[in-house]
Amino acid sequence: MSTLIQAIRDGGVITWRNLIGLRRVPDALIGLTIQPIMFVVLFALVFAGSLGGDAYREFLIAGIFAQTVAFNVFFTTIGMANDLQKGIIDRFRSLPMSRMAVVLGRAVSDLGVGVITLIVMSVTGLVVGWRIRGSVLDALAGFGLLLLFSFAMSWIGVFVGLTARNVEVAQSAGLIWLFPFTFVSSAFVSIQGFPGWLQPVGEWNPVSAVARASRELFGNPTQLPGFEESSAWPAQHAALYAVLSSLVIVAVFLPLAVARYRRVASR
Repeated sequence: MSTLIQAIRDGGVITWRNLIGLRRVPDALIGLTIQPIMFVVLFALVFAGSLGGDAYREFLIAGIFAQTVAFNVFFTTIGMANDLQKGIIDRFRSLPMSRMAVVLGRAVSDLGVGVITLIVMSVTGLVVGWRIRGSVLDALAGFGLLLLFSFAMSWIGVFVGLTARNVEVAQSAGLIWLFPFTFVSSAFVSIQGFPGWLQPVGEWNPVSAVARASRELFGNPTQLPGFEESSAWPAQHAALYAVLSSLVIVAVFLPLAVARYRRVASR
């Protein structure tokens, strides 16, 4: 128990250090917020007229939320790789602190980044016509689900960042899998429009479950006009599958990240 308490206490210190560093380098935060704003504006104003108008806007925003919190893993990857390349990890190793504190602090601080990103996107969505049709509690549950997924994805970022040899490699490694992972989903379009062999991939993609569950909780359309509702298990139990997927990601990548940090710190 004392080890866990120390890890939480030391992780809180690292979290504060990361947040202070973000305040001193606002360019990074600006980049994280401009991209989702661009996605919202482009898809909601430029493409919506050809894809369903107002109905598509309400379908779209929760998908962009899911895609963006998944993309925050890229920020985590770069931050972790940057600390490793600059030798900060070596400095932490010399301190009497929990080995888990560094990776925990990175994951929690980047969860704070996810909160800021969701606030910015929500305001942008309201400006372009998106509305929350469900109850306040359901809406809070929707945002909570998105943040849980963001926290889970950050552990992938921590692991990849510690595995990459340098920041440049981390940038490439962070993007190679993120694009198919987020776009082969129901974040932007209906899975029923995919080729038959690709539909199961999209249906079981956690991004699809998070996007659909968020739409349900926000009271937004879960399907585009002209397409039938999916009968696949992940679509019928989207919230449950989204939570389970997030927990599985944490269960797999948290110990991998801690083990990788110990290996790196022992060099």
